[in-house]
Amino acid sequence: MSVSAQPAVVPGLIEDHAVIGNTGSAALVHRDGAITWLCLPRFDAPAVLASLLGTDDHGLWRIAPTDAAEPPVRRYEGAGAVLVTDWHTATGTARVVDFMPTPTPGPGNAPAPQVIRMVEGLTGTVVMRSLGRLRPGYGTTSLPLVRDVDDAGTRRIAVGSASEVYWLDATMPVTVHQGDVRAEFTVGAGQQVVFALTHQAPGELVPPVPDGPTALQAARAYWRTWSARCTYYGPDRPAVLRAATTLKLLCHHEGGIVAAPTTSLPEEIGGQRNWDYRYVWPRDSALTATALTRLGHLDEALAWRQWLTRTIATAGGTQRMQVIYGLGGEKDLTERTLAHLPGYQASAPVRVGNGAAGQLQLDVFGEIADALWTMEQAGAAPDPATDLLLLDLARQVEQRWRHRDEGIWEIRGPRRHFTHSKVMAWVAVDRTLRILERRPVVDTVLLANLHQLADQIHADVCANGYDPQNNTFTQSYGSPDLDGALLLIPRVGFLPPDDKRVIGTVEAIQRHLTTPDGLVRRYVTREADNVDGLAGHEGAFLACSFWLADALHLIGRPAEAHDLTERLLALRSDLGLLAEEYDPAEKRQLGNYPQGFSAWSLADSLRLMAAPLPLSERHRADDALRV
Repeated sequence: MSVSAQPAVVPGLIEDHAVIGNTGSAALVHRDGAITWLCLPRFDAPAVLASLLGTDDHGLWRIAPTDAAEPPVRRYEGAGAVLVTDWHTATGTARVVDFMPTPTPGPGNAPAPQVIRMVEGLTGTVVMRSLGRLRPGYGTTSLPLVRDVDDAGTRRIAVGSASEVYWLDATMPVTVHQGDVRAEFTVGAGQQVVFALTHQAPGELVPPVPDGPTALQAARAYWRTWSARCTYYGPDRPAVLRAATTLKLLCHHEGGIVAAPTTSLPEEIGGQRNWDYRYVWPRDSALTATALTRLGHLDEALAWRQWLTRTIATAGGTQRMQVIYGLGGEKDLTERTLAHLPGYQASAPVRVGNGAAGQLQLDVFGEIADALWTMEQAGAAPDPATDLLLLDLARQVEQRWRHRDEGIWEIRGPRRHFTHSKVMAWVAVDRTLRILERRPVVDTVLLANLHQLADQIHADVCANGYDPQNNTFTQSYGSPDLDGALLLIPRVGFLPPDDKRVIGTVEAIQRHLTTPDGLVRRYVTREADNVDGLAGHEGAFLACSFWLADALHLIGRPAEAHDLTERLLALRSDLGLLAEEYDPAEKRQLGNYPQGFSAWSLADSLRLMAAPLPLSERHRADDALRV
């Protein structure tokens, strides 16, 4: 399985973008040389470049030849996040290296809120052009204040307002026209021009002029060291390394892990299924931490664990635990729309904030507990604060597991008794039991009560979430519908893969919830009465498609699993990246990008495929994935 061949340039596709980042924020770089999305100093800050969700007038920064003879060739250096784009013209070849400076070694060191772009001449001569159209506040500042500053032989441009400043540095002359910072220059073989964009927060000192070559050397070393820690050496290691790096780019240096670095990239072109994913979901971040742990990156998981215990304690404990937080543990994520932005390919509304923060999603308890269990298996030292958190989670499960909820897909319709939510409530109790049973001092009465609770939930799911007539688990109690999340039942160990109810569920989803090319939809969307309370439809959900491959492998159909995994890997961009969904009719990616759910599902699937497992009635799939 290999990265798909580089397609021809088709302006506007989500997958035409690369991502660069540094555990502070991230930027999307289009193959035409334009950065179309950038939030500084952190993921959820107002974008200073937002043309991805509007027009060029909403902010972009393009560096490209004035006359390119053919589409550029781009790649990442190794498994890291340094992007290299080679431009071939009639007169020569030039290279653009894009990256964000990485944190300096040492605990607590934050990365610079900065993007560096270096232009290098390779052969002949190439006329290059840089257009920096900085538009702070998601493009609301149509003509920002621009101040031209000479500084020791470089050109410094300050763009912004009295409260927020962006510094654009260049090692060559630039001009300012109607709020745009422009440069046109020629590079010959061996010549180099460096540009840098840096955010200055209110009250901070003016940032120093960046040293591009030194920062690049440090970034290269950082990513080489980080990727070398990956413990996966099975088939398709490059694909797993790229997925791991993508997940790392979603990790904030303070411990939180965002679901994606973007907002409002649509799940349906022209539709309203546009959400802000630049926040920390305890569920999504737990799943990312679990995947990174299994790949040997325990440090990121430990930082997340510390973030989680600190955030929940500060926010009022598990009783008041939200399903989404800001990177600093912020609870107020009031959802609003940005009416001035037309949306990606006219897909409005553009949303910031996320109204799902106030929902009840019972599955979250299970993903957290499973992540903490996986970390202990990988060698994480027991932590008293974590044990208290687990006990609190178990109490919440005991009090709430019989409630209806909005479920893993964050429906905006009426609450239901979602089967997957109940399964994950069982997982929360099961993993808490496993962890507590490892402790030298055990409260036997507590363990007995937890065993009883786990058995009670398990029996309830099997009685009410299973349709014996069709031999399948269902999306919710009393409903005939299916749900892609049910494919996780054998993975989390709720039932063994060879249980007839598991096999029946996998086969039912394969028959009724897949597209003609075998990709899985999360659930059926209808013209009326959608379970999610929204109009319209969506693409195939890539994570669910990987889950089907996993389930096929576990129930003893490895050839089908392998074929589906091959098809999924072929959907990646030329750089190996995946959005949230895929439109099989239009052959394009949809949704926020790059998506953590897709990346960790890919990595977990390839790990599973690399280790064929015998079936047994006592088999637990999570044990099969033990680090």
